[in-house]
Amino acid sequence: MAKARIRLLISGHVQGVFYRDSMRERARSLGVTGWVRNTAEGQVEAVMEGERDAVDQLVAWSRHGPSGARVEDVDVQTEPYMGEFRSFEVTHFRW
Repeated sequence: MAKARIRLLISGHVQGVFYRDSMRERARSLGVTGWVRNTAEGQVEAVMEGERDAVDQLVAWSRHGPSGARVEDVDVQTEPYMGEFRSFEVTHFRW
């Protein structure tokens, strides 16, 4: 199977609605590795790696997120697969 790495920047009402924890659970259930974090600008940023089909499923999920989210935009950037993650974690941005 083909491997993929995607960086997402998710905009809308996506902080304070368990978006990051929900994404972590979804990623882990799909076998996707990487990280997700809030940004200082009120967005959510994520980097994910894994089997192309699983990554695509997580990108599709990110377009709506958990029930309390109102996703307005998802910027999707393809990056070279690096295989650098062991799990999918919530991280914190640096000010």
